[in-house]
Amino acid sequence: MLAGKLKIILIVFGTLSETLVPQVMEELNREFNAEVVIGENLPIPDRAYDSQRRQYRAENFLPPLARWRRQQDDLVLGLTAVDLFVPRLNFVFGLAEPGQGTAVVSVARLDPRFFQQPPDPALREERALKEAVHELGHLLGLPHCRDPRCIMFFSNTLADTDRKGPGFCPACRAQIP
Repeated sequence: MLAGKLKIILIVFGTLSETLVPQVMEELNREFNAEVVIGENLPIPDRAYDSQRRQYRAENFLPPLARWRRQQDDLVLGLTAVDLFVPRLNFVFGLAEPGQGTAVVSVARLDPRFFQQPPDPALREERALKEAVHELGHLLGLPHCRDPRCIMFFSNTLADTDRKGPGFCPACRAQIP
């Protein structure tokens, strides 16, 4: 899949902490040896909000990202502070569409304040990075991994996210093109 150096384009939906995006950029560059650039901030997609659930449909965030994909090998990652879901799950930390090269990660539930705990920016950033790497792994063709310490393990809870990573297990690393 990757003919040249990997390019990751970060897009923020709404607003995020000023420290989060640069930290994620730096870590993604290190993890993937990629060129990481920031696109413009986008508004939260129209019709994404579900008033009954008081959450946002994750799949509605992917189409606006597709226009940022200039080359076949570009990966586009959206970041948002709103709480995301897909119809069959209570929530998701992120969602990827490998065929389109787009993914989105929500930092809402990754932030201890979501659960009325004291702020911990370092923990929020660590979790956000893990989920960003996980979704980018899907964009590179990786499935979920059975190793609970691998970044590609499915996170059903914050404990899952906290336990995994910071990187790929050897088997998953070997599958990255």
